[in-house]
Amino acid sequence: MPEKFTLAGVQMDPTLMDKEANLAGMIDSVEQSVARQARLVVFPECALTGYCFDSRQEALPHAESIPGPSTQLLAGLCHRTRAYLVVGMLEKDGDRCFNAAVLIGPEGVVGKYRKVHLPYLGVDRFVDPGDLGFGVHQTRLGRIGLNICYDGSFPESARTMALQGADIILLPTNWPTGAEEFAEFLVNARGLENKVYSVAVNRVGRERGFRFIGRSRIADPSGRTLALAGPEEEDIIFAEIDPSAARDKHITRVPGKHEINRFKDRRPRYYGKIVEASDSDWGSDSDSGVGSD
Repeated sequence: MPEKFTLAGVQMDPTLMDKEANLAGMIDSVEQSVARQARLVVFPECALTGYCFDSRQEALPHAESIPGPSTQLLAGLCHRTRAYLVVGMLEKDGDRCFNAAVLIGPEGVVGKYRKVHLPYLGVDRFVDPGDLGFGVHQTRLGRIGLNICYDGSFPESARTMALQGADIILLPTNWPTGAEEFAEFLVNARGLENKVYSVAVNRVGRERGFRFIGRSRIADPSGRTLALAGPEEEDIIFAEIDPSAARDKHITRVPGKHEINRFKDRRPRYYGKIVEASDSDWGSDSDSGVGSD
């Protein structure tokens, strides 16, 4: 059974199209976090590049392969500090471009995720829809699932990873003005309904007319808030993570009288509508366009 560890969420203000500056800030934040015994450090969506690109052509020069130059640099940092990192970036794969999050550890790149649900906002208007599904990555710290921002609006995303045994679901985000209710309620709901740790790490600052609202949050498997950042300032939030708390899904409130298990008590035969397309669907597996909603 994995041991308890400290997680750090870095609420930062990335600079659009300046990977060198953003990497320098990340390295400094990792050093600060490790000094406080953090073993997993999580950064926002598109932390490496910024988010509000105006075209695919503008974004592509800032995308990298995974592994690639930036992940190689960060892997060296992980090897030296013995920490794991989750970093939002743009991934280039041939002629395709994805809004991605990469999990890096002392051993190098552990895994990556490509954003599945794409809102009509920022670079998501121009990237390709993610095609890797919702995987769970086994690490020395425990089993880690990755989503990105708008994915958190779809409870099926987190549930799929929880069913694969995720202990913790990480959500790098770029929440702008208008996402306050999401920040307030849904992070905790994803933790409660799946009995996992739920972590959202947002950015702050302004970029091309958009203001980002911060409010990064760490919730435990009971849906309680363990750490919360403010709406304006760069910050690093910390919480202790106990993977064993996410693995026992059986909740006993009154032995023999009030016991629940949100996984054992599922009735999947009645859930078919969840995976049926509807007339209002904008996107599906058959979509061939870029930037589908």
